[in-house]
Amino acid sequence: MDPIKLVAFDEEDLKVLSAHVQDSLMRVGDLDFQLGRKRFLVPMNRFVWEGKKGFLSRLHNERHRAVLHFDRIVSMKTAGISRTEPEEILSLLAIRFEPTDAPAGIIELVFAGKAAIRLEAECIEARLTDLGAAWEASSRPVHD
Repeated sequence: MDPIKLVAFDEEDLKVLSAHVQDSLMRVGDLDFQLGRKRFLVPMNRFVWEGKKGFLSRLHNERHRAVLHFDRIVSMKTAGISRTEPEEILSLLAIRFEPTDAPAGIIELVFAGKAAIRLEAECIEARLTDLGAAWEASSRPVHD
């Protein structure tokens, strides 16, 4: 698979981005909120859901090193995440948007185990970029 670069400027774009990062894994210690720059960075190991099975090839489970980047963020709150455990691994399930005073709103990153991050945003301005490193994953995520 070729590395992807996606940009989100509205709620529909954010849904596309959410589908591409479902089941991404990240370390708590890698989450980086830069208040002075109004930026939140999420380095991750992204599961490649967009991979397609070819005519003569089988589908491989693949992960890419990627970064999810949010701009125009004025505050961040967490639930169910301990910043004192930087090695803890989070599994991202979805990204949601709740408008407040348009175009402002709350961007919520929902993780397995009832953990979440709520970002107060002036507007939706997000990017997902694969960084090039890719490898075959040992298994495919399964959901109930």
